[in-house]
Amino acid sequence: MKRLLCILSGMNVGGAETFLMKVYRNIDRLQYQMDFCINEKEKCFYEDEILSMGGKVYRIPSKSENLKDFKKQLAEIIKINGYGNVLRITSNAMGFMDLKIAKMAGANVCCARSSNASDGYSLKLKIVHFLGRILFNKYVDIKIAPSDLAAKHTFGNKTYEDGKVNIIHNGVDLEIFKFYPEERVRIRSEFGIDDGTKLVGHIGRFDEQKNHAFLIDIFASMIEKDKNLKLLLVGKGNLQDQIKEKAYKLGLSDKIIFAGFRNDIPYILSAMDVFVFPSFYEGMPNTVIEAQATGLPCIISDTITQEANITGLVEYMSLGNADNWAMEALKVVSSERIDTKELFIKNKYDIQSVTSEFVDKIFDCK
Repeated sequence: MKRLLCILSGMNVGGAETFLMKVYRNIDRLQYQMDFCINEKEKCFYEDEILSMGGKVYRIPSKSENLKDFKKQLAEIIKINGYGNVLRITSNAMGFMDLKIAKMAGANVCCARSSNASDGYSLKLKIVHFLGRILFNKYVDIKIAPSDLAAKHTFGNKTYEDGKVNIIHNGVDLEIFKFYPEERVRIRSEFGIDDGTKLVGHIGRFDEQKNHAFLIDIFASMIEKDKNLKLLLVGKGNLQDQIKEKAYKLGLSDKIIFAGFRNDIPYILSAMDVFVFPSFYEGMPNTVIEAQATGLPCIISDTITQEANITGLVEYMSLGNADNWAMEALKVVSSERIDTKELFIKNKYDIQSVTSEFVDKIFDCK
């Protein structure tokens, strides 16, 4: 059996983590296994599922917490367990340092997957990212990314243009992600949403990248034009209280549902009528892909890769004018669902195609 060690900060709900779990559920676990080295001290969302499938979870300090212990413990995990294949999830090239440690500890194949198309806009982060490429790029044997923008950000324009980055899509299990009419009724009943109310939806952690403050402005503009609307926000994060306060000041508290984490995302998406996603940047947003699999129209920021539009259900908007976003969302909020399964298969966004490619590139190194 081949075992892959995945290195990342934690295994809670997030784009990269969800991608790994989708692949993990679909690999032949008699031949391949996935283990995880994380820094998160608390129990993670996916941890029980990982253990139930035969995976291992190792906890070590983060580099910022204790660099010496991080290096020592990561090297020991790789040496003692004989990991030949190691995958580092990162958007910043300083994450490649972990692959230098892995290589020196005996790993034969060191892989990096880009998890985002930006780390923010500070000069310090840009310098650190640039230095990381210079110092540690030689330790990355296989480079993968979910989109062109994510590939260029993490590995550089030239590396991408030279064809040295493998684009592996954020695939979807089409037997799970589809439209559920009965579950739509149940979920809407759970949240007290009647048939005459249109549900605007968003899924994402509450931090600066996801731009929830602007999302509230968009919804406020929509409400001015149509009172029969509600907004469903799925996720948690540091800025949740701040967003709740903004909703309260705008008099929207009774119109916005803060649902927290959910493990029934296909049903949640089935309950929505339009998906609004004004992120400042993304690698390749899982939730936008999943929304399309249920036939849900999406309004997203034009900072996100054009590759996210798999089905024609995605409308791209420039950030800045909430009224424009509101008008576009209202145009499609009453749309009929379409079956997108064949488009997903044609464009190789089905989980079977993605898992096969992941195994070929990361486990078997073809």
